[in-house]
Amino acid sequence: MADNIPASQNRGGEVLAVTVALFAAATFAVILRFISRVGVVKRISQDDYAMILAWIISFGFTFSICYGTSVGLGRHEENIDPDDQSALRKSEYAFFNPALMATKTSICLFYLTIAKNQPIFKWATIATLVVVNVAGIALTLLNIFQCRPIAGIFREPIPPNLQCIDIIALYLSSAPINISTDLALLVLPMPILTAMRLPRNEKLILLVTFSFGAFVAAVDVVRVAYLQSAAQSRLETGSGSSLASPGDFSWIASLSFMWSAIEVDVGIICACVPGIKPLAARVFPSLLGRIKHARGSSGNHCYGAGDAQSAGTNGRNVMASPPPSLVAARHAPTCDRDGANGNSLGGMDFLTTPGINTSDLHRPDTARNEEEDITMVDFLDPPASPSVQKTDTTLTANTTKARKGSLTVFDFVNMSGPKSMVRLSNRESLPSLLFVTFLFFLWGFAYGLLSILNAQFQYIVKVSNAQASGLHAAYFGAYFVAPLTFGRLVLKKWGFRQTFIVGLCVYGTGTLVFWPSAVLLSYPAFLISNFLVGLGVSTLELGGNPFIALCGPPEYSEVRLNISQAVQAIGSVVSPLLAQKVFFKGITDAPSLIDIQWTYLGIALFDVVLALLFFYLPIPEATDEDLQLLADEREEVNTRKIGGIPVVYITLALGASSQFCYVGGQEAVAGVFLQYVDIVQPGSEIGAFNYQMIGHTAFAVGRFLSALAGLLFAPRWILMFLYTCLIITSALAMNLTGYAGVAMIILIYLFESGVFSIIFAMCLRGLGCKTRMGSVVLTAATSGGAVIRVVMDPVNKLRGIRYGFSVPVAVFAFGLLLPLYTTIVPAARVQVDPVYKRSDGRHSLGRPLTPKKVGRALSGLVSKRECSSDSPTRKHIEKGSSEEAPG
Repeated sequence: MADNIPASQNRGGEVLAVTVALFAAATFAVILRFISRVGVVKRISQDDYAMILAWIISFGFTFSICYGTSVGLGRHEENIDPDDQSALRKSEYAFFNPALMATKTSICLFYLTIAKNQPIFKWATIATLVVVNVAGIALTLLNIFQCRPIAGIFREPIPPNLQCIDIIALYLSSAPINISTDLALLVLPMPILTAMRLPRNEKLILLVTFSFGAFVAAVDVVRVAYLQSAAQSRLETGSGSSLASPGDFSWIASLSFMWSAIEVDVGIICACVPGIKPLAARVFPSLLGRIKHARGSSGNHCYGAGDAQSAGTNGRNVMASPPPSLVAARHAPTCDRDGANGNSLGGMDFLTTPGINTSDLHRPDTARNEEEDITMVDFLDPPASPSVQKTDTTLTANTTKARKGSLTVFDFVNMSGPKSMVRLSNRESLPSLLFVTFLFFLWGFAYGLLSILNAQFQYIVKVSNAQASGLHAAYFGAYFVAPLTFGRLVLKKWGFRQTFIVGLCVYGTGTLVFWPSAVLLSYPAFLISNFLVGLGVSTLELGGNPFIALCGPPEYSEVRLNISQAVQAIGSVVSPLLAQKVFFKGITDAPSLIDIQWTYLGIALFDVVLALLFFYLPIPEATDEDLQLLADEREEVNTRKIGGIPVVYITLALGASSQFCYVGGQEAVAGVFLQYVDIVQPGSEIGAFNYQMIGHTAFAVGRFLSALAGLLFAPRWILMFLYTCLIITSALAMNLTGYAGVAMIILIYLFESGVFSIIFAMCLRGLGCKTRMGSVVLTAATSGGAVIRVVMDPVNKLRGIRYGFSVPVAVFAFGLLLPLYTTIVPAARVQVDPVYKRSDGRHSLGRPLTPKKVGRALSGLVSKRECSSDSPTRKHIEKGSSEEAPG
């Protein structure tokens, strides 16, 4: 029957050819790897055994696909001989996940061998290894037990009670895990490789060698595209995509199986590339000749032409000569040991077998075995104590550091430590502020997409109002979990940069989990994806908000944070428009819902790129000692107590409760905006959605206005004004109808704008070494968005949405306690009010509202005057001082 089928109706030939060709290439790579290990390096490691297992499983996978093409895989159901049906189902019972799991396990084991004295890299690799194996085992078990009973799938005819899961949906749902681990394996070694002090040419080769994993990620994306096509065909035509389905499974799934085999084989090839290097260096020694020549022709043994930024200026070696004792102790430069037998110890030699002790690097050359190579460990792990017999690379590093005014420069980025953020002027802090502010836009953009996507998902899946509230609670509930768990640890131990990186990685993972949510139309999966995105965004806020508040002159903390938060609000305006008009346009059924995965894939990849940029850019930090010194400048004020409790802690506690109430009220209003407009102004030509966009725009504009007001008034007065207006407009929204009611809910958005930023920046003042913990508390308080909205739902059901605005009135009234406290209590007032240095050198809390004052305040934001470390810009006025009192 197969001979009479047109080629256009039989994919079996191309599936067979591609699968066999790629497996042959993978087999050749494995053979070369073991020739290199056994014949050159003379040692086999754990990662090699894992690679053998991966190749064996890949062979079984390839064989099953090839056999399947001979019995019908790639043909339409009507073109398959009934006698081949049982054999075809057996061949389609293939294992893709075990092969991929073994391949990635081999890579992780290799990484662990080079992770000595690199704790972050080590634990990140272990975490990746755990994810790979846990997910791989789970997916393998699902694959094995995809039919119940298992033996029923091999019977002909198929038993009527046989139930099988959708295998295409299973593969598509596992894509986020595969892509996440692919990206992790690609990115993990890059910081270590770029930090190595090696010649530029060698470093580039190392990076290219380790970047072969990008091909695996690219193949995975292509495979997902074919899986998506198969899933959409199944949904649109009603065909089955499980082994027991009566539909056109063999035709639909054929290309998906082929690309799954391609991914496994390409993964094996890429994992074998580092292990083949010793063989390539032995057989083709001229491949590295250009690098060696470059090093030998330069004035520096370790740096060739083009490495002037590391070895000197304009290619000249300007470093001081080493002591004669050091010169005599070295038999030859270890960065390029001369030898006719190819035993060079260049930076590329780490690609040989792991396990050689670091001390081996410092043995005299005569004590080394001629066949012995140096591993990556030798370059990444310096000796614990200074050694006389140092390599030229180590000597270069030491002498470079010894030069006065020299920078610690690697080939791709200036890694010199920046000045403490609390001592930066406005101009100095501007680049870092702009970059971090972009993160604010990112999470505002994410929140806008989530709002639209939640609405589309609820429409397609027909979720109840309670389930919709659950999705919202999952997102904001993550704000309580992340800061109090891993977020607090990362911020406290590693600082702001690492907090941003972790937040971006978690955020990217959460966006990828939207895939199985859309494919499976699963409410639990969608709940998890919302929670993961919330974890990522809350971690970004945990680091981002205090960073903006602390980076620069402290008297402008509220101004800076309001401007950054205004950019976030712009993101929340832009993303719903893009989602409604571009990304999610026409998303009305299950097949179209699958299309949005590409939007979230783009966001996830963008997050990874942004995380890498954060790793390399010189983001300023502030240690606990820096923050404590800043607080000690006002020791008399910050150590005051009210009822035996330090005033700074009382302010923080009231700030957290106010933040909880504000975010809860904000989300409660946002959750009923569309319904409220439809009630008070039914049949409006503008439409509820466009009114909501107007509200978001007013929210963004309000934050810019709050920033401007921060130049003119004390933050506590602005906060009191905003809360008072929120109470009034929320109360009016309960009683007004028509355009007046619509105007009130838009004004609520306007007056909500500056509250969050002012609370956050104001309550961090004076905490000193506890500033990071203060950020944890204030960020966790944002979880009020998960609580107040749930409280408002039953009120809306019992008394109506308009009456439900009594809940925002109540919570905004409770939040008003913070500005009242900071205004009435003198100790709190002098704690939270910033001081602005006047032109005559005196300090004042008063800011008269005059054009001259406005001009002076605005010019202060772009002042070129730098803040010296011994002359801080922020001063405070203690009660009873001889300086000028508040105006």
